[in-house]
Amino acid sequence: MTKFFRSTASLIAVIIGIAGVALVLYAWRLPPFTSSVATTDNAYVRGQITVIAPQLAGYVAEVAVQDFQRVKAGQLLVKIDDRIFAQKLEQAKATLASQRAALSNSEQKERSDRARIESSQAQVDSSRAALNAAEANWNRISPLLERGVATQSQADQARAGFDQSTAALHQAEAALTVSRQDLASTLVNRQSLEAVVQGAEAAVRLAEIDLQNTRIVAPEDGRLGEVGARVGQYVSAGTQLLALVPERIWVVANFKETQLPGMRVGQPVTFTVDALEHAQLAGRIERFSPAAGSEFSVIRTDNATGNFTKVAQRVPVRIAIDPGQALTDRLVPGMSVVVSVDTQARPADVPATGTTPQAQGSTVTSEQDRR
Repeated sequence: MTKFFRSTASLIAVIIGIAGVALVLYAWRLPPFTSSVATTDNAYVRGQITVIAPQLAGYVAEVAVQDFQRVKAGQLLVKIDDRIFAQKLEQAKATLASQRAALSNSEQKERSDRARIESSQAQVDSSRAALNAAEANWNRISPLLERGVATQSQADQARAGFDQSTAALHQAEAALTVSRQDLASTLVNRQSLEAVVQGAEAAVRLAEIDLQNTRIVAPEDGRLGEVGARVGQYVSAGTQLLALVPERIWVVANFKETQLPGMRVGQPVTFTVDALEHAQLAGRIERFSPAAGSEFSVIRTDNATGNFTKVAQRVPVRIAIDPGQALTDRLVPGMSVVVSVDTQARPADVPATGTTPQAQGSTVTSEQDRR
């Protein structure tokens, strides 16, 4: 009888041992319990969370939204006191008006210089005509003086008139040159004035931008996080006021490198969401990370020193959520999910250049990745 109980206890111990080994093999999906379905609970819902911050410093004059509110693109979120920036805009506009007036004055001076050139040119022509008359008179008197017909006084007057006409012509030509130089100086100064006007116009545009930046608006549709801005609070450029969560979300699943063989872009994916009572949703593989997650860590491991223990690395896989599902609207970034991929399933839409990630660590390339 004792022998019977002893053999029964041994049999039970053997059965328990076999069951334990089978349970471990099943839990780790080792032969003979291997499956084409790769599963991981190291997966989360992701989204592009945008931190909203001002581009200038000032006091908060208005907070137009509340925590977790849904907003539309262009909707006012926070307004900064704009009195100083409005006055800076008016000041910039006044400076611009002054510079434009100076430019207009330069244009008027150009017209005046051109008129002065015409006047100087007329004076030159008049002086040249007077010189020609004085020269003709001298040419008449000079032979008569030699024959004794004309007196010396008449000859002296004719010579003096000729010399005065010559000097007057030289003076008129010099005045014409001065007028032309004044015009050239005005035209050169015009370029400086035009540059000053452009700088004043840029200052007006900058002042307008600063004034517009006092109104902090939503860059796109989405929902707000906790609003940290308060009326009367002094904020500086870059101060975090609130966060905007856009409506577009996806799932990132960190699969072990040993689970990657057979996975392709476009394969269907199912995942359950912990926060939704493990409700099941569907998606598809969108792309693979170009490197294992450990390669992006701040402090990278160095396996070249000390003893080495091989640890399976994880590669992030981005999963697009299929549209039109009832519970999609309840998904928010940060939720934990459990992702399952049937590696034998046929991809819904695989690019012609796509390849399958291999266990040796080859990267996945596709037309979508190159974009």
